[in-house]
Amino acid sequence: MRHLRSAVLSALVLGTLITSAGTALAAAPGNDTYGGRTVVGAVPFTDSLDTTEATTDSDDTDINANCGAPANDASVWYEFTPGADDGIAVDVSSSTYSAGAIVATGSPGNWSLVACGPGAVAWMATAGTTYTVLVFDDQLDGGGNGGTLNLTIGVIPPPPTVDITVNRFAQFNSRTGTATVSGSAICTGEPDFTAVETTLSQQVGRFTVRGIGFSDILCDGTPRLWSVEVLPDNGKFAGGKAASVTFAFACGPFECGIDFEERIVQLRGR
Repeated sequence: MRHLRSAVLSALVLGTLITSAGTALAAAPGNDTYGGRTVVGAVPFTDSLDTTEATTDSDDTDINANCGAPANDASVWYEFTPGADDGIAVDVSSSTYSAGAIVATGSPGNWSLVACGPGAVAWMATAGTTYTVLVFDDQLDGGGNGGTLNLTIGVIPPPPTVDITVNRFAQFNSRTGTATVSGSAICTGEPDFTAVETTLSQQVGRFTVRGIGFSDILCDGTPRLWSVEVLPDNGKFAGGKAASVTFAFACGPFECGIDFEERIVQLRGR
């Protein structure tokens, strides 16, 4: 019986040692270091990777010197050489941890920073230039070492487009002194946000009354009416001519479509 107990105890101890050793010796990703970097061919390129065992070394610190990320834990390396001039984006925003990316040209000890930031970065890439990408855990979510990295490298989608016109006649409110400028706009694409900004200036007596107002526009590819209430910074708007400058913005994740129109408008009471 004593020998049986000893055998059982030995088996339990051995099993514990094997389990502990397996945990301690879990492998880091193959691209954990610069020397093992993953070379990206054609884009779009996607990768899903467990980075919980990824490490940080002096090369990570070196490439981060000109970026200043708060942390570069659980870092992994990629390399990309585009075949044509194009806008390129690195997106790690769908990872299970707070991930960021650094893009640079050169090599360890001689980096030139191209772009860096949390979630996603973009830049205008030059054909034949090799870009190194470091993806890391910036610890902005409060802790842990990495997680599941979800990476996409691809061409930046075209920005939304917007075309704006301003009506000849505008309105003013004699009681409040505000003015309302209106017009129409056509916006196409899938912007994250849109905006119309109108500045107005009018000579009233010896003074120039100025103001600015904001609104938004619907982006569905059809002509849409817009109007902006312009609040004066000084005095009140009154009947007569006023100079307007109106900008329209429709911004995607990386670029904005912009249009503007300068016009003398006639303010009428309401």
